[in-house]
Amino acid sequence: MINPKIALLFPGQGSQVVGMGKELALVYPAARQIFEQADDLLGFPLSRLMWEGPEGTLNDTFNTQPALLVHSIAALRLFEQLFPNFPATFVAGHSMGEISALVGAGALDFAEALKLARTRGQLMKQAGEITPGGMAAILGLDIPTLEKVCAEASTSDEIVQVANDNCPGQVVISGAEGALERALSLAQQSGARRAVRLAVSIASHSPLMLSAQADFSEAVGSAPMLEPKIPLVGNVNAAPLTTASQIRSDLQAQLTHRVRWTETVQFLVNQGITHFLELGTGTVLIGLVKRIYREGVGLALGNPVDFEAAGARFINK
Repeated sequence: MINPKIALLFPGQGSQVVGMGKELALVYPAARQIFEQADDLLGFPLSRLMWEGPEGTLNDTFNTQPALLVHSIAALRLFEQLFPNFPATFVAGHSMGEISALVGAGALDFAEALKLARTRGQLMKQAGEITPGGMAAILGLDIPTLEKVCAEASTSDEIVQVANDNCPGQVVISGAEGALERALSLAQQSGARRAVRLAVSIASHSPLMLSAQADFSEAVGSAPMLEPKIPLVGNVNAAPLTTASQIRSDLQAQLTHRVRWTETVQFLVNQGITHFLELGTGTVLIGLVKRIYREGVGLALGNPVDFEAAGARFINK
């Protein structure tokens, strides 16, 4: 059998759920070790929060971001252990997931990635308190139409912009409250099937994160980044990042710039990727992949059942 071309995908915020990673840690020592290491590094039992909640505390971006990273890296280490003969050709992460992808690419070690995820969460939370805003999902409009909607809804004092191009017909916009409300109304007038506010007070991937930019750029700049062993497809330009310098620039910029996920998946498909493995919590990313590339094989790897299914469906075929 010729090995399939694999891309490892790492989810971002919105995928978290109480209980995340618990079964994986109970069954597999390699996964449990990652959770224990994270608890030691952070100085508090993040694993207990992930497994037992409360949900509100887990959903605090200060905790959400490291939690997602920990589950993803536990799944990554298990994948590497169980399937060593199936190396990835590319890695990619959605928003916060790009930090997890750095570990998958061999560009940053787990301890440093955990520190960076915690810092990013803290800075974004503070930015949301300084300049509160919001986000909304728009279904049924294309990017050019939404860019026009956002331009019309924005003023010199209030900006809204496309934040996540998730897949054709599913886009998230982000920005100041007034501009966001105007954009929602304009989107509906432009024929959107749905225009729904998301339950967040942080305007991710927008200029409202500028107050966090300097400190986050400094944190990224001081992180001991290595040349990636596996190319990482960056969020900002949807292009492969092959040097530490390129990775730093993309990671720093994505705090206030669009996540180009549709273009990322299209790039991977054009490179011959046929199998997309989502490592960590949920199935959001492989769901988006199927909307972009129906022929793609998508597998979630977040719990023991997933890994058993991977062995049966993916490895033994």
